[in-house]
Amino acid sequence: MAADYGVAQGPCFTGGTSSADPYTAPMHGRGGLDIGWRLAMLGGAVLAGSALQLQQASAAPAGVMAIALVASLVIGWFGRRRWPWVALALATAAFAATDLRASWRLAQVLPPALEGQDLPITARVVGLPQDSLTATRFVVDVERPPPGVPPRLALSWFRGPDGDALLRGPPQALAPGQRWAFTVRLKRPHGAMNPHGFDVELWLFERGLGASGYVRASPAAVPQLLAERQGAWVDRARFALRQSIQDHVRDERAAGVLAALVVGDQGAIDRDDWALFRDTGVAHLMAISGLHVTMFAWLAAALVGRAWRWSPRAMLAVPAPVAARWGGFVLAAAYALLAGWGVPAQRTLCMLCVVAAAQQAGLRWPGPFVLLAAAVAVALLDPWALLQPGFWLSFGAVGLLMLGGGDAPRHGSVWLRLRQGLVSGLRTQAVATVGLAPLTLLFFQQVSLVGFVANLVAIPTVSLLVTPLAMLGALWAPLWSLAAAVLQALISVLQPLGSLPVWQAAAAPDWAAAAGLLGGALLVLPLPWRVRWLGLPLLLPLVAPLPARPDPGRIELVAVDVGQGTAVLVRTQRHLLVYDAGPRWSPESDAGDRILRPLLQARGETRVDALVLSHRDTDHTGGAASLLHRPLARVWSSLEPAHPLLTDMAARQVPHAPCRAGEAWTWDGVQFTWLHPVAPDPAARPNTQSCVLRVEDANGRRALLTGDLEAAQEAALALADTSGMLRADVMMVPHHGSRTSSTAVFLDRVAPRIAFVQAAYRSRFGHPAPDVLARYAERGITVVRSDSCGAWTWDGDGPGVCTRQLRRRYWHHRMVD
Repeated sequence: MAADYGVAQGPCFTGGTSSADPYTAPMHGRGGLDIGWRLAMLGGAVLAGSALQLQQASAAPAGVMAIALVASLVIGWFGRRRWPWVALALATAAFAATDLRASWRLAQVLPPALEGQDLPITARVVGLPQDSLTATRFVVDVERPPPGVPPRLALSWFRGPDGDALLRGPPQALAPGQRWAFTVRLKRPHGAMNPHGFDVELWLFERGLGASGYVRASPAAVPQLLAERQGAWVDRARFALRQSIQDHVRDERAAGVLAALVVGDQGAIDRDDWALFRDTGVAHLMAISGLHVTMFAWLAAALVGRAWRWSPRAMLAVPAPVAARWGGFVLAAAYALLAGWGVPAQRTLCMLCVVAAAQQAGLRWPGPFVLLAAAVAVALLDPWALLQPGFWLSFGAVGLLMLGGGDAPRHGSVWLRLRQGLVSGLRTQAVATVGLAPLTLLFFQQVSLVGFVANLVAIPTVSLLVTPLAMLGALWAPLWSLAAAVLQALISVLQPLGSLPVWQAAAAPDWAAAAGLLGGALLVLPLPWRVRWLGLPLLLPLVAPLPARPDPGRIELVAVDVGQGTAVLVRTQRHLLVYDAGPRWSPESDAGDRILRPLLQARGETRVDALVLSHRDTDHTGGAASLLHRPLARVWSSLEPAHPLLTDMAARQVPHAPCRAGEAWTWDGVQFTWLHPVAPDPAARPNTQSCVLRVEDANGRRALLTGDLEAAQEAALALADTSGMLRADVMMVPHHGSRTSSTAVFLDRVAPRIAFVQAAYRSRFGHPAPDVLARYAERGITVVRSDSCGAWTWDGDGPGVCTRQLRRRYWHHRMVD
């Protein structure tokens, strides 16, 4: 990953008067390094204040933060001669400023009273719309928003029937700059909340999206296109380039990667390609990185400098090196905007600006100070970037480049210089690979074992061939086909590497993460080897952590938050059972890949000992195909013999058996017993065939997993229960809390202390139904809801733990009772 982010070097960014590297030269001027370290302390204070605010569960009142901001300025002014006081003032100011911005954004979130209402709006499309087989997803800026409606919304325009409205999809391709009048239904920002899972609500909050929803298209609410082009100039240019790439490149997958490289549309990359790039450790090259921005700035500066020298009058007004420096920066900023303004581009522009400004002032700053100044600038622009893995990987990569890179060979024969350059490049790549491995494990719980080799091929190919050809294709379209051909050749080289194992590890505790990061730093710092070797034992807890497991005879149950669907993990000491695999939202997206795979990986689950598919409804089996790609011992289900999943299992030689009442087995002192169905009936309705599983630990504590069991089957089980077989401490609410289930006689027979229900926030089916919840309340049964709790974990004792409570931050949605 050494070339993930470039640095601003070359004659156009050194003023043309010195060949010294501005990233390694010493700091000169008043106070020398003493001043430099004090400035570093102040920059660290800004970052610390911003980072501390991001850990708060709620935003403070705006008035309190305004007072704190003023007080910090007063403290800074009167203590300006005492650096610790200035650092404290800056940290306080950064905390207060971030909190005030957070309060302002929270004030723009949709009020609960407007959720689910038909709201007519006039809005302009911004960003790049994303098309799929089932919907077009896009962002709009609302014109003169009605009271309570946020100014920016994330919308979906579905295709096909949905409830009482026929959603036919947009009548024409959506494009940035279009102005529409349509009716929408909105909800507050809400996403699945699972341990170590992607924070959807942070993603929405950071982008200022105060609500999400969908377009209502019906005879009573016909969307109208009011204007084809209005504003959004940058997004329109990005959209036109993406369309042009798709038109000129026949291979859709190659076109998606080129669109990501040119306009920053990472959503255009195929899911299988992302998996290949991730497993080979080259994913950082397949998006707009600092290397691309720096390369563009260097070329732009060279062209501006050459053109400037053609005009004596221009050179008299502004020296050519100065014009080249700032001209390259301005053009690089334009390119970063065109590419979507991602964190790597922001970081690189900040570094370019700091270098250019320092050189303009005659200063030569060491690289770490430039890096810190860029980090502070990014944090001031977007403090929530500190929570993104890309922020730390970006700055970590540049820091390692500074550490591992040496001066370019300037003397000797061509072959000697080539050899020295190759050795330097290999050393730099090795330092970056080792140095970034702990961060990669910390954020993604995996690291590519072939990343070093893959990057040796991919970095020069993508940086020197694919990316320049893709960028120049904007001037001459046939170059895109050439870039696609080079990309396809690279993918053919990466595919054999992608089939090799990837090192995966469970999410490490905080102490292990800190030890691992320290160990990685020791290995790459220029220290004596007797000190460097200490990094290896420090890395071990991060590289191979020992995940927590239940004691023999005990269980851990995790009701995963998958929205409208079911997925439950039951873990004994040495075995894992997955009950249902969650929904499939589209042909490109399902809960198995988006939620269960990263969750299992973070938990250190290398094998699924049993997968249960309670019945064939897609909100229970939608993610199963993705789980079949993992090591899987066997499957139980009530699927009919002709079901495609059974065909897939047979092809993969995964044993399958039907759920059958009365059959039982024991794992690690925990007993598993099937209670339903008595005999599989392929002709029956799927819900009536739901596999019902009772789990009982060595102390007699029970959990009952019920699928979508309905009233008739509940009555049959209750009638047959003469020995208390249904009694349980914890029960899955049947059929997500539908009125078809949870009959009074069944609840009386099971008599659980806790019942958990897995249903989407504002479920379109009305789950869980209020009268069903009332029946549980009448019996004193605590109901845990996935839409308000997130993933729920129960270890056999106590009330269990809600992930939303553990991960609570101020941008997270809190349901109103």
